[in-house]
Amino acid sequence: MTKEPLTIRRLGTVDYQQTLVRMRTLTDQRDPDSGDEFWLLEHRPVFTLGQAGKPEHLLVPGDIPVVNSDRGGQVTYHGPGQTIIYLLVDLRRRGLGIRAFVDIIEQAIIDLLNENDIDAYARSDAPGVYVQQCKIAALGLRVRRGCSYHGLSLNIDMDLEPFSRINPCGYAGLEVTQMRDLGVTATTAEVNAALCAHLVRHLGYTSRSFC
Repeated sequence: MTKEPLTIRRLGTVDYQQTLVRMRTLTDQRDPDSGDEFWLLEHRPVFTLGQAGKPEHLLVPGDIPVVNSDRGGQVTYHGPGQTIIYLLVDLRRRGLGIRAFVDIIEQAIIDLLNENDIDAYARSDAPGVYVQQCKIAALGLRVRRGCSYHGLSLNIDMDLEPFSRINPCGYAGLEVTQMRDLGVTATTAEVNAALCAHLVRHLGYTSRSFC
């Protein structure tokens, strides 16, 4: 168990680029005593290209803006109805490597989906969480000075059409799905609460505050 406090911030719908600047700034200003934070939010429609992103995986972006990001991975889409949790965690203090951290995030999502009678799984060759060979959650992380930022996105109840304009995560023909289409009627707030509870449990936090 880790004794440092965890702050969970509900940010609502926010701009991607502005949020990226905030994450970088917080990470650069952290010291060994800084508490960890989860940021719960949604983004306005945007395609993001990770550090390994190849422009050819953007097929027909149309009127949706494209933003270069410093997270890992290829191209993905963010939009309303998709929950995002950015995980600002001092991995060095916690003794966590990036692979173990990814495993924890994936397992928390799988636990949430299993609670809703959805048989979900992770893949060793492609980070994220899958249901019936369709991707339902994506991961993208960056570590600076031993601390993580960026995080996960989980499709809840959104317009999936923009995913057809890209090769999701760099995989041509990869289909995506969402909780609504799998019979889940929970609200975004309910999903966020349950997913945060699983992340808190797997990461071993003993206290948390909301703001």
